[in-house]
Amino acid sequence: MRRGWLKVWLVGVTAGLLVATASAQNSLPANKVFRFVPHANLAVLDPIWTTAYVTRNHGYMIYDTLFSEDAKGKIQPQMVQSHSTSKDGKLWTFKLRPGLAFHDGKPVTSEDVAASLKRWASRDTMGGVLFGFVEKIETPDPSTFRLVLKEPCAIVLEALGKASSNVPFIMPARIAATPGTEQIKEHIGSGPFIFKADEFKPGSIAVYERNTKYVSRPEAPSGLVGGRPVNFDRVEWVIIRDPQTQFNAILAGEVDMVEQPSFEQYETLKKSAGVKVDDFTPAGFQYIMRFNHLHPPFNQLKVRQAAMLAVGQQAFINTQVGVPELVKPCRSIYPCTSAFADENTGVFTGVANPAKARELLKEAGYDGTPIVMMRPTDLAAITKLPLVAKQQLEAAGFKVDLQQMDWASLVARRAKKDLPAQGGWNMFFTTWSAQDIDSPLSSAMLNAKGATGWFGWQDEPRIEDLKAKFARAHEGAEQKKIASQIQALVFETAAFVPLGQYRNPTVLRNNVSGMLQTPGIPVMWGLAKR
Repeated sequence: MRRGWLKVWLVGVTAGLLVATASAQNSLPANKVFRFVPHANLAVLDPIWTTAYVTRNHGYMIYDTLFSEDAKGKIQPQMVQSHSTSKDGKLWTFKLRPGLAFHDGKPVTSEDVAASLKRWASRDTMGGVLFGFVEKIETPDPSTFRLVLKEPCAIVLEALGKASSNVPFIMPARIAATPGTEQIKEHIGSGPFIFKADEFKPGSIAVYERNTKYVSRPEAPSGLVGGRPVNFDRVEWVIIRDPQTQFNAILAGEVDMVEQPSFEQYETLKKSAGVKVDDFTPAGFQYIMRFNHLHPPFNQLKVRQAAMLAVGQQAFINTQVGVPELVKPCRSIYPCTSAFADENTGVFTGVANPAKARELLKEAGYDGTPIVMMRPTDLAAITKLPLVAKQQLEAAGFKVDLQQMDWASLVARRAKKDLPAQGGWNMFFTTWSAQDIDSPLSSAMLNAKGATGWFGWQDEPRIEDLKAKFARAHEGAEQKKIASQIQALVFETAAFVPLGQYRNPTVLRNNVSGMLQTPGIPVMWGLAKR
């Protein structure tokens, strides 16, 4: 017991020294520096190459978007000043706001927009659907761009204002020329903060400085649109992986905000002096289990179906979260609070059925090939999910090779198509904010374009055809019918498995105010410290 206490104390001291060292590099007043503990280590800096939320959040620090969502989920202009549509719906014209400039001093032009959108569309589910309708992008002058469509499309603004991974961030054209399959080397945006590449230490700290030349909108902030008032000269993302050390740091005032404290600390934090528990994502998140469709054994449909039937949602949310008020079983691939929620899920009941799973494995001729299951050891929100899955899958007759690594390594490894025995993988777990998966076009997991699709690389043209049909459909009953058809295909093909919904509130020091309600994104504008 004494040795464990000493270890926690030493880790806490180390975190304190880290914060002190970073802050010693400047002599700013305390209320002009904001120290934030992200939910994961920031290792990948390209928000188009990966859908990882920590990278997306980094993107919002330094990039800006053409449109985005307000607090009510309505799409509003951000970098765009005005836009119009032709009577036939096939020509969309957009005008950029004056004065927009990148951090290197160069103006934002329509050429930058065109290059950024093309790169985004090469990776993003909704972007890919939109660009299936786009004949060409025209840039008649530096502040004007046009989308010329082959036929009318109902999702133009919804796609350009997509708020979460992958976000259509605007980058300089020379950087956006990097293929979407490769990571960018420079990180220059036009957003409210400037990334300090010279101070970046992966696994330790990321630093951002206020962009004094940022041209903010005149409206009051609402969600991710409107003005972006910055009250800090410097923001430090302090990487603290140990939940207990995060807990110690926020209580001691060494950091100002912990994005996702561990669920075990939830009740204690609610009662602790000097801090407050809040929630910028009240709609919550959904856990999922993802298969690699390329390699054995999950290249076989019946084996994927067996795994889908072997797992039960309640065990996952009870073990991982364990706070009744924060969890909810939900069989639908769309959040149960969303417009397209549908618990008509066919053979998937959300309750473990090991007997049926064993029967399917026997029919498939499963030869006992071990499943390479990746488990992140430093991401508190999901680290227990693989442990539950291992137990349930083994009860159904699978052999599981549980391989442990940090989240940054998992994010890098899941992009590899190598054989599992040669550095690849068979299964991983992740989580999505409710707004990310509330539509067939926003859910990355429904990118079923095979080798160019989302990690797992499902090749299912029927899903892609239905997504295009969804984009043409009128709102309401027609879209809901198509959304249900897509869900039916997800369970028929065992594309992935929903494991239940949950909320993960954040914790801030009491002297912090101004946190905005967003679709799962902790933004640093609007915040202030007394």
